[in-house]
Amino acid sequence: GAKVILTPAAERGSGMVRKAKELAEKHGWFLARQFENPANPAYHRSTTAAEILQDFAGKRLDYFVSGWGTGGTLTGVGEVLKVARPDVRIVTTEPAGASLLTPDFIPAVLNRTIADENIPIDDVLARDTARRLAAEEGVFVGISSGATLAAALAVAEKAPEGSVILAMLPDTGERYLSTF
Repeated sequence: GAKVILTPAAERGSGMVRKAKELAEKHGWFLARQFENPANPAYHRSTTAAEILQDFAGKRLDYFVSGWGTGGTLTGVGEVLKVARPDVRIVTTEPAGASLLTPDFIPAVLNRTIADENIPIDDVLARDTARRLAAEEGVFVGISSGATLAAALAVAEKAPEGSVILAMLPDTGERYLSTF
C-alpha cells in the first residue's frame, strides 16, 4: 500500500536523500537519516558484529565481505572486526547499477578507511549471481546481495585454501521481480 516516489536515476543517492528531506519537511514525517545517523553503525557494532564474533568464537574467519550500502553495516562490523580480529580482511563491493557511492554522495556514517579491498561488480554478474543463489541454494536476494556474493566468490578464487569467508547479504529479491 505504500506509494513509491522515484527520483531521477542520474541523481543517485543525492537525489534520493534530497527528496526524502523535502517530503519529511513538507509533511512533518520522521526522517531516519540512515546515511548520517550515528545510530546506524552503532547498531551494527553492538548487534551484528557481536553476533559474528560470537558465532566465530574459537573459529577461523579470514574475510568479511559486505556492500557499501548506507555505510552502517560495513562501518560498524568492520570497525569491531578490525579491533577484535585484526587479521580479518574487510572487502566491499556494490553493483554498478545500484551504486549509492558517487563523488557527490558519500554517506557520513561510512568509514572509508575500513575496507582493505573494493571489488567492483557489474550489473549482469550481480544479477546472475543472485539468480544462481536462488536456483542453487533457495536464497532469494537482490542485486546488491548478488554483487556481494560475486565479490565473495572472487575472494575465494584468490584466497589460500581453507580460508573462511563471511558474506553479508543485505537485501531480498522481491523488489527486483520487474527489473532486468
